[in-house]
Amino acid sequence: MSTTRRRYPIGIQTFSEIRRGDYLYVDKTGYVYRMTHSDAKYMFLSRPRRFGKSLLVSTLHSYFEGRKDLFEGLAIEKLETEWQEYPVLHFDMSTAKNVSKERLESELSLKLVRYEAIYGRGEGEKEINQRLEGLIKRAYQQTGKQVVVLIDEYDAPLLDVVHEEKDLPILRNVMRNFYSPLKACDPYLRYVFLTGITKFSQLSIFSELNNIKNISMDEAYAAICGITEEELRFQMRDGLEVLAYKLQTTPEEILAVVKENYDGYHFTLPSPDIYNPYSLLNALSDGKLDFYWFGSGTPTYLIEMLRKYHVMPQQIGNRKALSTSFDAPTERMTDITPLLYQSGYITIKDYSAITRLYTLDIPNKEVRIGLMESLLPNYLHEKTIDGLTTVAFLYEAISEERMDDALRLLQEFFSTIPYCNHAAYEGHYQQLLYVVFSLLGRYVDVEVHTPRGRVDVVLRTSTTLYLIELKLDKSADDAIEQINLKNYAERFALCGLPIVKVGINFDSKKGTIGDWKIESA
Repeated sequence: MSTTRRRYPIGIQTFSEIRRGDYLYVDKTGYVYRMTHSDAKYMFLSRPRRFGKSLLVSTLHSYFEGRKDLFEGLAIEKLETEWQEYPVLHFDMSTAKNVSKERLESELSLKLVRYEAIYGRGEGEKEINQRLEGLIKRAYQQTGKQVVVLIDEYDAPLLDVVHEEKDLPILRNVMRNFYSPLKACDPYLRYVFLTGITKFSQLSIFSELNNIKNISMDEAYAAICGITEEELRFQMRDGLEVLAYKLQTTPEEILAVVKENYDGYHFTLPSPDIYNPYSLLNALSDGKLDFYWFGSGTPTYLIEMLRKYHVMPQQIGNRKALSTSFDAPTERMTDITPLLYQSGYITIKDYSAITRLYTLDIPNKEVRIGLMESLLPNYLHEKTIDGLTTVAFLYEAISEERMDDALRLLQEFFSTIPYCNHAAYEGHYQQLLYVVFSLLGRYVDVEVHTPRGRVDVVLRTSTTLYLIELKLDKSADDAIEQINLKNYAERFALCGLPIVKVGINFDSKKGTIGDWKIESA
């Protein structure tokens, strides 16, 4: 077969460049028409980073400029009949990350200068809110058309300080001041659209614009960003075939692997499965599978907030919550759930109409392994690189059902880790094993309930189910005795896999595995 590669828009977020350059474009213009012809004049969309928000804003920009030529052959071409041109003020806040108050004000000023060169600056307009208000009014007066305001990543200046009590209020006040004219300028505005990751309630954009419509969990816009399986199958079929050819498998088998790695997002229910577009396009472009989204940068604020809320690795996924608990203003949150959800580290997996509770979990293999790699330094410190190497050998051993060799590997490696304050705490080792086993890409859970107690760790591979009981400063025989006494295996009798019991005893003085015992159930 031909291995000719399509042109994928890697790192390109400008709609006009994608269309002129004949790059692959997954048609979302039907949503653009729906958004701009709805009852809502002000809209907000929250999606994780690198999920296509900037491309959506750029598409809106081209649409409101009346660039009909760019939309030839797309869904909106059959829907729109007028193609009017409006003055557009487009602000990308992603350039204002990790900044002080002075640098943030300077950055905002530069963004205003660009449009003041077109529409002028009024005498006496000194503050950024005065200048934005003046710009909107002059653009309206000079063109005779209402103004479109597009703000991409409105919360970018605040995300890296969300865990800081000192800097967050200072920068938040700057942004509140900048956004404040939007309500007062309502008669001069045709449409206002904002994207972001989180929702900051005390910014005027939400506290003062009480008529802003949050479409983040609106079923009608469930697939507005990201790629659905239907879009993948029909618009990227050639790419899947090339990827399958390079990886020496079939298109259907490669679809299953791609799904395991990059699919699984839902931003409301019901919703089609949504693939991460950044990872998917990179995989098709490179002809290989890798952890692209997570590798593009783990926000420091996430790790800081996990520490702040004392979230253990096994507590990140499998959460139940009301929508008001996870689609909530970030600075009002009482736990980590809103930030994990809005940042894309957990997503909606189920919903109960009776309790109105959503089940939230880690979306796919890429995110799970990426998260665990980010958390590994909390346990291994300067031995993290060695730890990842050990995991590779561990994967081989467990895949070949050599659990004895796998535990010997862990025993040798753990003995090289410097002593920590948690070495005398059994839960420390449980968390460590959870992280390490998660990095294998296998199913792993802790504190799994059975009729007679809870199994410390359950590890499932394609061939075996392992029931693992941990002890500290006792013996592996004690651990196996507990598994047998409480008949843990009974709970898993119908799992369809052979069950293996593993008892592990940790030695707190040595900081590693003391002894272990393995038995078939």
